Amino acid sequence: MGNYRNFKLVYYFVAQGTARAEKEKLEKDLAFFEKYMRVDKVYLEPFRSGVMADEDHLELCRKTFEEHGVEVAGGLTTTITTPEGEEKKQRLFDTFCYNDEKMLSRLKEVCSFLGKHFNEFIIDDFFFTNCTCDACRKGRDEYNRAHGVTDGSWKAYRLALMEKVSREIIIAPAKEANPGCKITIKYPNWAESYQETGYNPAGQRKLFDKVYTGTEARDTVTTDQHLPRYLSYSLMTYFESMWPGHNGGGWFDPFDLHITEQYLEQAYLTAFSKPKELMMFCFQALADNAFIPPLGYHLDKLDEILDHCGNPVGIQCYLPDNCQGEDNVQDFLGMCGLPVMLTPYWPEKAEAILLTRSSACDPEIVDKLEKYVAAGGKALVTSGFLEAAMDRGIQRMTSIRFTGRQVRGRRYRVEGRDRARRLEFPTGTEEIGLPVCEFRNNATWAVVKVGDTEESFGILLKDTYGKGQMWTLVVPDSFPDFYKLPGKALTRIRAEFPAGGAYLECKAGISLFPYDNDTLIIYPYSTSQAQPSTVLLHITGEAKELVMPVRKNPVTGEEIRISPLYARDGETVFELPAMPGKYELYRVVR
Repeated sequence: MGNYRNFKLVYYFVAQGTARAEKEKLEKDLAFFEKYMRVDKVYLEPFRSGVMADEDHLELCRKTFEEHGVEVAGGLTTTITTPEGEEKKQRLFDTFCYNDEKMLSRLKEVCSFLGKHFNEFIIDDFFFTNCTCDACRKGRDEYNRAHGVTDGSWKAYRLALMEKVSREIIIAPAKEANPGCKITIKYPNWAESYQETGYNPAGQRKLFDKVYTGTEARDTVTTDQHLPRYLSYSLMTYFESMWPGHNGGGWFDPFDLHITEQYLEQAYLTAFSKPKELMMFCFQALADNAFIPPLGYHLDKLDEILDHCGNPVGIQCYLPDNCQGEDNVQDFLGMCGLPVMLTPYWPEKAEAILLTRSSACDPEIVDKLEKYVAAGGKALVTSGFLEAAMDRGIQRMTSIRFTGRQVRGRRYRVEGRDRARRLEFPTGTEEIGLPVCEFRNNATWAVVKVGDTEESFGILLKDTYGKGQMWTLVVPDSFPDFYKLPGKALTRIRAEFPAGGAYLECKAGISLFPYDNDTLIIYPYSTSQAQPSTVLLHITGEAKELVMPVRKNPVTGEEIRISPLYARDGETVFELPAMPGKYELYRVVR
């Protein structure tokens, strides 16, 4: 693979650094990185925000990196200021106006330059448009009239526009200069907003040579992007499922984070997906940065762990191309211990599936779901999905209806899975607010409910249908309210949807990453509320013990082995420590 056995380590070098590169400074910065890690490759960028590095500086950088044994590829960021002498166009982040001929001409020149100087380059995730100038509005209106779009929206126009720009303005000039040039498009972390600004994986994956995944997390309290950290894993699974073997890697950065563990968790979760490359953005921001020494330490640890892991497995969450709805709810569930993997294709052969309001963007979704469940499948659907599908015949699968009522509560009723259906009544940390799903008693059954004075309302509801089951999960008004559910309520949900033959019994804030070779990783997140705790790991069927392949007994030097706590009801249960910020690998011995 490279300097690491399971991935290449790469960094990105921005155009402003390339244009002003000095040999002495570059050598000093490289020495800093080399002290802590072993980098395989750099994506060297000549153009960004109108800055264009000349050939001399580009070659200085290339030669210096190659002298250090680092492979060199190209990079491109499609941002530009308004050409001099013209009225400034309003564009967030200075993205291109793709109806501006001067800008298009400049981009063609840049792509031809990249093709000439590199056999491979990647496009940073500003390759979208939000321009609303006169020309763009005219283009939208003409497209919408021609294609019967009557709501005045941008989506269809921008999807078509950026597919055309990809083909004619990016790929064609680069391949004309160098027919063997391979071009990768990197997609950002805001997946459920792609279509509004023209990101078009459905069309673009047929044009580019590879895709790349933005796995950047952000501080969810102080920043505008509300991205649960689990996204650093789940989005990797989405693009790998979309185009198997062509997801080039995961790209994370140090921005909008103020806690070291928040930065490192991006690397952990990206690595858990088994990427081809781990991309550090960017060289300039990370040189002499305190994040690098601990990252270098963990890269070796992660590499050792991945030696033992098979292919990731989990609940298949169906997010069709160009969908939107209940943004990132699947990642909040991942933060609560449900092992969720994403796919843009209908997972008809999956053992279990998750459908959100985004899934309902597929016009045929109810027919697909009915066929899947009736044949014996097991589906977890959110209340948002159910509400969106109410006018499409979902009533034939459930008695749940929506009346617009809301409820708040913190006292829960959890019905056990055993024959006796033993009840527990845990209390949440705070009240949560959620929609009331009315249902017909004994047609639909609620196994987890939340109480308000003398009434209780369903959170996890079960419908049997044909040979299978459809379970409805009622989503709180605020998705992070999932974290306020007591551990017993969350565990009841997880127990219905084990992955890799395993599920966790614990509170929120701990994720499970199972693999298809009876290995799994448990990771408790570092948050202001996190404390050391214990988890119970439930393994379906009989298990003799757990082995920790990368942990050795300090006295004997042998692998650490853990005996079961107990076995009953067809499960074997192990008690394990959970330390915030500390990932652990286990192998199940059956």
